Amino acid sequence: MTKSFGPLFALLLLVTGPAVAQNEYVVGPQDVVTITVYDQAELSGSFTVDPDGTLTFPLIGRVKAAGLSLRELEEALRVKLADGYLKQPQVSASIEEYRSQRIFVMGEVRAPGTYQLTGTMSIIEAISRAGGTTAQAADEVMIVRPAGERHDDGPLSPDSRDSTVLRVNLRDIQQGALSKNVTLQGGDTIVVQRAQAVYVFGQVRAPGAYAVEENMTVLQALSLAGGVTDRGSTGRIDVIRVVDGQKKEVRVKLTDPVQPGDTIIVKERFF
Repeated sequence: MTKSFGPLFALLLLVTGPAVAQNEYVVGPQDVVTITVYDQAELSGSFTVDPDGTLTFPLIGRVKAAGLSLRELEEALRVKLADGYLKQPQVSASIEEYRSQRIFVMGEVRAPGTYQLTGTMSIIEAISRAGGTTAQAADEVMIVRPAGERHDDGPLSPDSRDSTVLRVNLRDIQQGALSKNVTLQGGDTIVVQRAQAVYVFGQVRAPGAYAVEENMTVLQALSLAGGVTDRGSTGRIDVIRVVDGQKKEVRVKLTDPVQPGDTIIVKERFF
């Protein structure tokens, strides 16, 4: 059975919690913001950011919101309310509905698609939203990030000219390198690649394709396939391997390393 990082994401989310405080989220058009002015119920409520990036607030009218963090929006409202309206106003803002920014999760996840970027979402949170990785997923994940202005019209391919590519190893995060749990930006495309495979056939209990891990041996590949049957011989194992574009049959030992694309064939005993 091949690996799946599904349970890992739930565990990491419980351990690490949100990557960064919500106050660092950058507001965008169509977001719904809850604004509370302390001891001023008539000024508190939910406000939708219009397509032009502004919202209409009591007393002060149109206020720019798009492009500001929640902390910056709080400060902008505080300054305007203090200018002839209230004495030392206390303002807090939070996101009620995330609508402005999207990310795209593609490849070897259980539910690929488009997801709203909520707060300061990390790559682990995004993959968790997409149901976790499949059993065929590779350890390395690509984050394709738009260069320049935010791009969220659709997913970007890794070879797009208007993007940069970040590479993250999920195994590193699993082993405690939480600094590599990258915080995402609007328009990011997360591509979970399919792991390279080795194929195991013949006298094994579960023939099939299995993900190749670093330094995997023939014995480890056979273990993934359920081990050798009673009729199989560990002394009669051949590997079909592509060498210089040609398929060649290679006799191997159990301790020999396998290569991506190898086909391992366990033959029957002579007696």
